[in-house]
Amino acid sequence: MIFKFDTIDFLIKISRFNFGKFERAEFRKFLLMGLMFALIIGVYWTLRPLRDAIFIGLVDKMDLPYAKTLSVIVLLPLVISYTQALERLSWRKMLVFMPIIYSVCFMLMSIAITFAQDPAYPKAEMPLLTFVAVQALGYLCYILVESFGSLVVALFWAFSSDTTEPTSAKHGFPLVIAIGQIGGMILPYAVGGLPYRLGLYTDGLSMFIVSILIFCIVPLFKYFLRTTPKDLLVSFQEQNKINDELTKQEAPGFFSGFKLILAHKYLLGIFMVNFIYDFLVTIFDFNFKITASLHYTGVALTNYLSIYGSTVNAVSLLCLLLGISSITRFLGVRVSLVITPIVVSLALIGFLFLDSLSFLYGIMLASKAINYSLNGPTLKQLYIPVTREARFKAQAWIETFGSRTAKDGSSLINMLLKPLQSSFGEAAGKFYYLGITGILGFPLLALWFITAIYLGGKFTKAVEEKKLIC
Repeated sequence: MIFKFDTIDFLIKISRFNFGKFERAEFRKFLLMGLMFALIIGVYWTLRPLRDAIFIGLVDKMDLPYAKTLSVIVLLPLVISYTQALERLSWRKMLVFMPIIYSVCFMLMSIAITFAQDPAYPKAEMPLLTFVAVQALGYLCYILVESFGSLVVALFWAFSSDTTEPTSAKHGFPLVIAIGQIGGMILPYAVGGLPYRLGLYTDGLSMFIVSILIFCIVPLFKYFLRTTPKDLLVSFQEQNKINDELTKQEAPGFFSGFKLILAHKYLLGIFMVNFIYDFLVTIFDFNFKITASLHYTGVALTNYLSIYGSTVNAVSLLCLLLGISSITRFLGVRVSLVITPIVVSLALIGFLFLDSLSFLYGIMLASKAINYSLNGPTLKQLYIPVTREARFKAQAWIETFGSRTAKDGSSLINMLLKPLQSSFGEAAGKFYYLGITGILGFPLLALWFITAIYLGGKFTKAVEEKKLIC
């Protein structure tokens, strides 16, 4: 008797404890989706430390809040263009078009960064026009990375929600996230920290490799569509033959996604959860970055932040492998949604009373890991019992403009740190800054907790009754 080893069956068996039971074709679908997400999230987590280190080197660490604010302003027309494109093109075409555009942009950016970071031309000795151009390049790099993280990630999850029914998503989405964490664990360290390990002085090589990886999304996506059975690409709405009258009532336009959010409490609730999380974690993140920049500079800073990015995804993957996604399967969406505000509340208390790079590293690690391993997959499921119009357009506004608006709001708080320290001294200025953060943070966390309970109840009822919420 000849023993024949089947890789797919083996993977299905070992993933059963963490994610539940899969049919063979269903598992293969989520495996391919996970590989796509691994590329997307791995590239994004590689770009994040590159973005911050490049900006700090070319501009200044205390100007990070201004870059956040500018990115919100620039992202508004980008989201409008994205929404308009979705009205004219299918998500299949968009998932080919957008990676190609970003691949070209980052390839050009890699060339510019190689010259701008050359230590032979220090900023203090640059002519005025060259200095302004280098500063502009720092802002452009920041905005480009922010837009990639907003638009491409949102598009991927909109496509995933549109091709998955709720029962399958409960165990499938955590698997996709888990595979994505592998990309987020490997690529930041392997690519982001490569110039530092090679003894280079610029991040141009990392940026060039990133551009190639982004382009690889296109053939992988085409292979997914060609090999996945059509019956596994049917949405919740199509499977239950739900009439799309809600979608037909929405007039197309630039702000149709924004109007949908204002018109439906459920979508507004999802917006609030995303907003509050991003608002608070951006404050943690800013303090973490400026503290790290006091210890590291140049490609060494990129390497340190890349290690942080890899660690976040490694811890998220560990959480998933230890069965954190089982909370959603056994205790429901509502319980999963309320855990994250509890964790962030504890992080906020620690942030207000403890100040060190190691502790900031720890609270960023905990906040990001719980979001990626539990809160994120659960939030993606909330888009399943809604119309396709809401799924693509409202989700784009929530996860791009809404998320960036939250970061813009917290950036306004972060902008206060420098003038407060100038007026009252470093210690007193930081004390007032922390006080403002606490006064705003705890009421927002209470609102988040209440909203999470509401969203969990609405989702569960809609799935049980096989109805669309909005």
